[in-house]
Amino acid sequence: MTISLEYAHVTVNDVEESLGFYRDGLGLEVLNDVAHGEFRWVTLGSPAQPGLGIVLSAPHAGRSQADGDALQELLTKGVLPMVMFSTDDLDALFEKVSSSGVGEVLQEPTDQPWGPRDCSFRDPSGNMVKVSQAS
Repeated sequence: MTISLEYAHVTVNDVEESLGFYRDGLGLEVLNDVAHGEFRWVTLGSPAQPGLGIVLSAPHAGRSQADGDALQELLTKGVLPMVMFSTDDLDALFEKVSSSGVGEVLQEPTDQPWGPRDCSFRDPSGNMVKVSQAS
């Protein structure tokens, strides 16, 4: 038996604005763009990891009003779980994202005492995104 992660969901305030960070900044490719009424889900992926998608959606997309409100509150506080990526060229990716102006730099590339070299950003909705240098 095998198991693998297929999708990870990232809640954002504005899908279109977030594409500037995830697609244009990080370099992920749009795999699927689905509109449903007033909501939209966009799945992004990387050729380096086929079969894995990052799904961007707004807090109320596909949820009850109460659940969407609760998720919006957590998003506004900046306390949703972070997303972690890896790259083979951390410095180049950091320069690309930081010069694009689509996210807030939280930490420049740093060698961590526990092993990895990483950096971190906040996407336009306030989600923390870390990127580490692939081994």
